[in-house]
Amino acid sequence: MAPTILCRTTAFGVAALSTLLLSACGLNMFDQPKAEVFEESPYFADGASARPLIEGTVSRERGGVAKPFLTGQDEDGLLTDLPIPVSLALLQRGQERYNIYCAPCHNYTGDGQGVIVQKGFPQPSSFHVDRLREAPVGYFFGAMTNGFGRMFSYASRIPPEDRWAIAGYIRALQLSQFATPEDIDGEARNDTHGEVR
Repeated sequence: MAPTILCRTTAFGVAALSTLLLSACGLNMFDQPKAEVFEESPYFADGASARPLIEGTVSRERGGVAKPFLTGQDEDGLLTDLPIPVSLALLQRGQERYNIYCAPCHNYTGDGQGVIVQKGFPQPSSFHVDRLREAPVGYFFGAMTNGFGRMFSYASRIPPEDRWAIAGYIRALQLSQFATPEDIDGEARNDTHGEVR
């Protein structure tokens, strides 16, 4: 019996000693000198630790992409037109993405009375106020990309193509509230009897 007790005592001692030694390692690998995200750096002239992309860098996902497509701005300011072709498929994709990401706050009609507003959260602006109806389409893309007021950035959740589709759909929502018969193509406006549909 004595060798068994001695063996157990030795095993316990080795386990306790191992635990003490391993706990002494600390966080040396975690607490090492490194540049954190958005941290200032004294080593570069611009004072930022993050380095800009090298001139001519091309995206693996999209290939060469014009800067206005990713920012919503060109040298003249915010884009006034979508940088991608407008089609029914684009607007349908925009509606689908809008209903997922935007409608909870902005509502399906864009009036700012979404379901979370009805639950007591602050109301966003209606897309139908003059200020937003007159805003360039790049404004909406920029708000989705960078966030605005209480709205956080959706850049990590919605790819640029879908942000442009949503911006196009917002324009369609705005038109839907203020369209006149003159805004409809003549052939589509008139049926076989020449009456406005």
